[in-house]
Amino acid sequence: MRVAGVLFSRDETKLDSATLISHAVKVDIQVLVNAWDGHRLLDSGDGLKLEELGGVRLVRSEPSAWWSKALPEAEWAKAAAVFEEGERQGRWRLKQGTASSWDVRLGKLRLQCRLMDGSKQLGVFAEQSPHWAWIQKQPPASGQGRLLNLFGYTGVASLVAAQAGWQVTHVDASKPAVAWGRRNQEASGLAAAPVRWIVEDALTFVQREAKRGNRYEAILLDPPAFGRGPSGEVWKVERDLPALLQACRQLLSPEAQFLLMTLYTIEASSILCGNLLEEHLRGLGGRVSVGELALRQHASGRLMPLSLWGRWQSGAE
Repeated sequence: MRVAGVLFSRDETKLDSATLISHAVKVDIQVLVNAWDGHRLLDSGDGLKLEELGGVRLVRSEPSAWWSKALPEAEWAKAAAVFEEGERQGRWRLKQGTASSWDVRLGKLRLQCRLMDGSKQLGVFAEQSPHWAWIQKQPPASGQGRLLNLFGYTGVASLVAAQAGWQVTHVDASKPAVAWGRRNQEASGLAAAPVRWIVEDALTFVQREAKRGNRYEAILLDPPAFGRGPSGEVWKVERDLPALLQACRQLLSPEAQFLLMTLYTIEASSILCGNLLEEHLRGLGGRVSVGELALRQHASGRLMPLSLWGRWQSGAE
């Protein structure tokens, strides 16, 4: 088990609570914690989080923050922007002089953050930074491998993968999100990087790619709990994820290196992630790792869980 970057080994030969999968697959349970200096979680509690992204202090709702705040209200009042929830959609309340967009650095990448009414999302999910760091250390094994990023949002993982030498196909159902990703690519000086940007429903795209016989050496998935495709397709993760994983299995080439999945579904668990990957990738060998992504609270050191993840990697010991 990995907590805050420290690995604790477990005897995985016993069929007890530490064993997730019994089909001779090696399994790790890990909690990966954000170590990106572009973001700090200052405090959390009472269904809210106080954070700094690129030096801008923000308050947003956070359903997983069931506990009480650690910092006094005076610290929370210093926020430059607060997202106020509404009956149908929320809006941002900005202090005078606060810009609605700014840039944040991730290594050599330059990423735009934006405050948009109707959404509390900013364009960057800081808790995914351990995944970005891991992808940077996974270059294609031979030449320029092909990587598919499904539900790619504003393209952070796609650009990290391109920097690592991958030929990237980025798919998202949101035209504005894909346009945002293109802007991040330009701003980061990666206009010539091999990234193909596609506005499409993920399941539709994957099924069509399988029929065409196209193959990839790596796949990233970050599906929402619920969403709609550009043609009105309805996505429900509990209904559609198994079919998507089965289709992704068909897209993995004989030289496939990894498949990495992130889930923000609160009803799910890391065990569920492991079970799905084992079922749909059975026979490929390698290793399955599962766990959670969390942010470390600056005020108290408390970890705030934000998402689940599962990863299959070929040839992993």
